[in-house]
Amino acid sequence: MPSKVKWDAELYEACHAFVWRCGESMVELLDPKPGERILDLGCGTGQLTDKIAEHGATVIGLDSSPDMVGQSRRNYPQLHFVLQDAAAMEFEDEFDAIFSNAALHWMLDATAVIRGMYRALRTRGRLVAEFGGRGCVQTIDRAVMNTVARYTGCVPAPKRFFPGVGEYAALLDEEGFETRFAHLFDRPTALTGERGMEDWIRQFSWFYFEALPPSEREPALRETVERLRPLLCQDGQWTADYRRLRVIAVKI
Repeated sequence: MPSKVKWDAELYEACHAFVWRCGESMVELLDPKPGERILDLGCGTGQLTDKIAEHGATVIGLDSSPDMVGQSRRNYPQLHFVLQDAAAMEFEDEFDAIFSNAALHWMLDATAVIRGMYRALRTRGRLVAEFGGRGCVQTIDRAVMNTVARYTGCVPAPKRFFPGVGEYAALLDEEGFETRFAHLFDRPTALTGERGMEDWIRQFSWFYFEALPPSEREPALRETVERLRPLLCQDGQWTADYRRLRVIAVKI
């Protein structure tokens, strides 16, 4: 997770368990083997790091959020977690695989992150990742930005990187990876409870509202939720308009 975004680990675990539950199939795709050394890049609160370790691999969880790393260490004290910016990783030829779920879209310097991943992998090491792809949460972002623009007079700059298949594969290939698989797909995701959209925005988009005076943030949030209600809420069930990019690549 990016260091410039403040993460609420308690809210994340209470309301957004879908992040790691939807990522469990990625662990199957990774197919970790006993004795392998694996980096979980953007590990969050560590649930998938633990799933990888259950296969007998030696796994390190890395995240740039102190709150997330602190919670992961409390959740899984037997595992190793490090607080570090993925764009500044200093690992070199250490890992048989890098795994990343729902994290790479937060890392805006994608080229620096890809270079770091390439350095960290051993030759023939594999990257298995899933993250937000082109068009991900487009409806939510549009409502958030329109509301913030109404209060501030300017549209905020995007703070997430949602690439298309060709765009990301080209970045991988330029840094020496061989892209073996890349697939962009829709994954509408149910949110938890009547406050599902409000909680989602507080967790994943609140930084946009921090440009507003404190007294205006809650009214702007309520306005955004009401903009979204006819679009993403049906019979009381909120849904986020996720699109995911799934990638497998090899260091050659």
